[in-house]
Amino acid sequence: MKKKLMCALAALALTVLTAVSPLTARAAGGLELYTDYPGISVKAGDSESIAMHVSNESGSAVEASLNVLSMPEGWTGYFSGNGSQVSRVHVQNGAEADLTFQLQVPEDAAEGSYTVQLQTVSDTGLTDTVDLTFDIQEVQYSQGMLETEYAQQEGASGTSFTFNTTLLNNSAADQSYSLSAEAPQGWQVSFQPSGESTNVASVDVASAGSQGLTVSVTPPENVGAGEYTIPVSAVSANDSLSTDLKITITGTYSLVLSTPNELLSFDAHANRESDVTLAVTNNSNVDLQNITLTSSAPSGWNVSFDTSSIDVLEAGATQEITAHVTPGDAAMTGDYVTTFTASCSETSADAQFRVSVKTSTVWGVVAVVIILALIAAVAAVFKKYGRR
Repeated sequence: MKKKLMCALAALALTVLTAVSPLTARAAGGLELYTDYPGISVKAGDSESIAMHVSNESGSAVEASLNVLSMPEGWTGYFSGNGSQVSRVHVQNGAEADLTFQLQVPEDAAEGSYTVQLQTVSDTGLTDTVDLTFDIQEVQYSQGMLETEYAQQEGASGTSFTFNTTLLNNSAADQSYSLSAEAPQGWQVSFQPSGESTNVASVDVASAGSQGLTVSVTPPENVGAGEYTIPVSAVSANDSLSTDLKITITGTYSLVLSTPNELLSFDAHANRESDVTLAVTNNSNVDLQNITLTSSAPSGWNVSFDTSSIDVLEAGATQEITAHVTPGDAAMTGDYVTTFTASCSETSADAQFRVSVKTSTVWGVVAVVIILALIAAVAAVFKKYGRR
């Protein structure tokens, strides 16, 4: 009886070994599920696409199912291939199938280390598992910076301002930053990479790298005096950086030089003084000081003013000044150009006048008398000596 029992047990063991050992042998060197990077740092709310591979060295082609064995609570994930969600894969012998595991980390995931276990099982019983470890840290990278040299500038209206700015990417990955500015209405803001003249709306910055930027700001022509703040931003998928540019407009400066009737021409005579009334108007929004009057006239002419300077001209005010113009005694009849200029340290204005020089009628009469006298003298000579 004991002998029969021993034989039965031996037969049963042989049956089990015969059934199991082929499976074990195949599993040991047959099917493998793996990824090149099984440990990844992520942030709460991240969507990750993890490259996976299924290799087959079993000796024949296999079809295998793809399973998620374990997942942290609130996490979701699935296998995808060729743009679609998949649950099975076909792998030729000696070949490898490439897959992607799509993982969604919940927004409220706490700091810590998490494990996702994945499995593949072939129809022939081959199986393999892989553990993916995900580390969530409170700070995944050091935030970048947007720094500006001389972020506060001042100038008159009509001035274009240039700010030298540096964008720093302190993260562990390359980033693309979108550039923008919140300028007052009518202001123009543009961005150029340092050393370039092309305007850009975004820049790529390498990990732990920096990019110099030139920020050009042009106020509108009629901008009023005062202080203006222009926030500038550089935003990427992980960074939201900003800096404030401050511009102080000291005033709007404008002079107008004309005449009370706006007529820019007058008549004059050679070697005789003629007067013209000039109107100097301050169209600035601030008072102007130390305005000087100068002229540019043809050679040999003399120009003077009853006052050659204005100590203070209030905003919006007009002051009249008389210019005394004396053409040279050699000036011939015709039109000449004389330019008057009103200028101060902030601005200036020019006015070109057409001066028509007239010849005196007395000299014309004298010339006619002389010509007639010459004709009479010639006629008398012919009359006296002609018969001879």
